[in-house]
Amino acid sequence: MNIIIEEMSLNDLENIKNILTSEFDDFWNYDILKEELESENSRYIIAKLGNEIIGFAGIKIILDSADIMNIVTKKNYRNQGIGTLLLQNLISICKKSNLTSISLEVNEKNLHAIHLYKKFGFKNMGIRKNYYKNQNGIIMFLGTE
Repeated sequence: MNIIIEEMSLNDLENIKNILTSEFDDFWNYDILKEELESENSRYIIAKLGNEIIGFAGIKIILDSADIMNIVTKKNYRNQGIGTLLLQNLISICKKSNLTSISLEVNEKNLHAIHLYKKFGFKNMGIRKNYYKNQNGIIMFLGTE
């Protein structure tokens, strides 16, 4: 697969607007993502296969650290390394921006994502009770220096 990673634009969001919750994830809706893209403290990237957007990911920068807001792959492209590619690029963006750490919350039931984050050296830092619709979120952290 020849996947291209590039910065996400509002036009990209418009292109996936009608399939956002059905093909990607129902945790983030169009309005929230639009607000994120318009924020000067957010950085979002997309994974494209040809002209098709097959994944996206984003961070929010707070002082000298980043919080991963989401890493989402289109349902029929999951478990093919796209999340890994997106995470690699987010980490690279953080390092180039001289950010010292990256944190995130992940659903305790999302074992694929937890494994991915651990593979990149993220450590468990705690639990956010009922963070995901009555399921706990695991707080994870990675130092980038």
